[in-house]
Amino acid sequence: MAGASLHNAREIAFSCQTLDELKAALENFDGCELKRTAKHTVFARGNPSARIMFIGEAPGRDEDEQGLPFVGRAGQLLDRMLAAADLDRTKVYITNVLNWRPPQNREPTPEEAAMCLPFLRRHIELVAPEILVMLGAVAVRHVLGLNEGIMRLRGLWQVYQSSGRAIPVMPTLHPAYLLRQPSSKRLGWRDMLAIIEKARALNIA
Repeated sequence: MAGASLHNAREIAFSCQTLDELKAALENFDGCELKRTAKHTVFARGNPSARIMFIGEAPGRDEDEQGLPFVGRAGQLLDRMLAAADLDRTKVYITNVLNWRPPQNREPTPEEAAMCLPFLRRHIELVAPEILVMLGAVAVRHVLGLNEGIMRLRGLWQVYQSSGRAIPVMPTLHPAYLLRQPSSKRLGWRDMLAIIEKARALNIA
């Protein structure tokens, strides 16, 4: 049954030709158990024409309430970091690996993430960013397939293949982690500066 649902998810995701179609497909998709306990499908926010795309883990309580990613305390910290780097939400695009909140904000199971990944991969294809930023270990693990700790991976450029394109990827610390470990904010800021430097090298406005 799970295999059939995953096959169905792939077919649905890759039949979508626009972001509006992809959002509607997710809102009508019932193959992920998380949707049964979530209040809203959380799709994305920011500028879909932006060249930098941020990917987090999953919606939290505030995101589930509002149906938008990164609107809680972690999102507010991300906003401040973006603003300090002259990258407000009109210049970036933000989504999550999962589109529904796991109960009690627990870490998603591999099966739950696998069911959402076809939609995320299609999401990346449709946005076609020049730079991807992975916020936290869960995003890195599920999107890039890397299981090393985020402290070992952060700050080191990786590559994501999408539609024949090699997209540079910066793994960095999730803002929720930075709220718990304020001393690590300097590392997050260092990664943000590396993203800005890469954007300039790629002539991204």
